[in-house]
Amino acid sequence: MLDYMDIKPEVKRALEENKPVVALESTIISHGMSYPENIESAKTCESEIRKEGGVPATIAIIGGRMKVGLTDEELVYFGETKGIRKASRRDVPMLIASKLDGATTVATTMLIASLAGIKVFATGGIGGVHRNAQQTFDISADLMELANTNVAVVSAG
Repeated sequence: MLDYMDIKPEVKRALEENKPVVALESTIISHGMSYPENIESAKTCESEIRKEGGVPATIAIIGGRMKVGLTDEELVYFGETKGIRKASRRDVPMLIASKLDGATTVATTMLIASLAGIKVFATGGIGGVHRNAQQTFDISADLMELANTNVAVVSAG
């Protein structure tokens, strides 16, 4: 999988120097908020991490490449572009093989952060067990990822 990953130089340097790196998801940018607040919010989150001495690593899939740390242009692309797929863990191989874009959910962000060596991930919220799950089996992939992936998740909700 590492053959399909691009780590932003700032993030790579921080990881090599054992500095704090915080992963951020991209679904909130493309699916959770309206333009231009989505881009402003993403940049504010990154700025707050920097103020505290950390290095932000917003994670996404662009053109079939797992991106660990987005440029300003990539953030804007995710904020403005319609039709970017919401990418759960099961979608990663298809997005890579098809060279498509994907906004990473909590589960996918954890997976990619772990592959990159990032140990901390901050998010606005995680998925759970949905109403009537005993009939629908509608259970978020986030729960299984939390149980199996060695990344600390700090969640507001």
